[in-house]
Amino acid sequence: MGSPCELLCETGSHRDAEEMTALVAGEAWRIQEKLSRYIDGNIIHQINSANGKPVEVDNETAQMLDFAEQLYAMSDAAFDITSGVLRRAWTFDGSDNVPSKKQVAMLLDLVGWNKVTWRSPTLTLPAKMQIDLGGIGKEYAVDRAIGLVRASSTEPFLVNFGGDLAVTGPPQTRKAWTVGIEAITEKGAETSRPARLIELRQGALATSGDARRFLLKDGIRYGHVIDPRTGWPVSNAASSITVAADTCTQAGMLSTLAMLKGAEAEQFLDSQSEQYWCHR
Repeated sequence: MGSPCELLCETGSHRDAEEMTALVAGEAWRIQEKLSRYIDGNIIHQINSANGKPVEVDNETAQMLDFAEQLYAMSDAAFDITSGVLRRAWTFDGSDNVPSKKQVAMLLDLVGWNKVTWRSPTLTLPAKMQIDLGGIGKEYAVDRAIGLVRASSTEPFLVNFGGDLAVTGPPQTRKAWTVGIEAITEKGAETSRPARLIELRQGALATSGDARRFLLKDGIRYGHVIDPRTGWPVSNAASSITVAADTCTQAGMLSTLAMLKGAEAEQFLDSQSEQYWCHR
């Protein structure tokens, strides 16, 4: 979370657009304050600093933990909200600073949702372990924001949180919103022209990728999508995967799971009912 939020409205009053912008921004900040692992005192901080003691969570957080557990099971443990501690070994800054196998192995003892006791509404996290909901928080925030906009205005709006977006419906003067997927060079730099233009009439889009964050050593590229079962980047991961679905949460779930599939991403997405665009 923490990506910039943007609200687009093709028609309607300036006042309506201002009110909806304030509504979207307010919801984005609420979720950021509540679910970011970087903010002291919130529920995530309470869980991560409980030192092995049980923590009772509210209904919204419980729903997020249920969803995280579902993704853990669906991915055969490849999606794991306890894997954030692996950042202590990996810094994907474009350098050749690849950690040693020993450095990574030492952190794996602190990874594993199967080590957590989750009996809603109580979570018991082993001492020194942490959770991070960043992998699902942004898409959830988009869906929350678009729901508030839809309930408050009849105008067509597009809500965009750092490339993950949803619309209330098609714009009034055109048949669809035109959304560009960024083109990224091999070195992770953006180009001036999009790799693809997508027409979005309803629903949502989410993109996962490792084009910008990577390491490069001895001709081997290490993308930032890590398999928590091994502690090492996923082999043969796509540069980016964009999925269209009814909700941003659903689109984000599929794009993330596909990235974790590595070379089998397209095969996985072909088995789903949603449209996707995969770039390697």
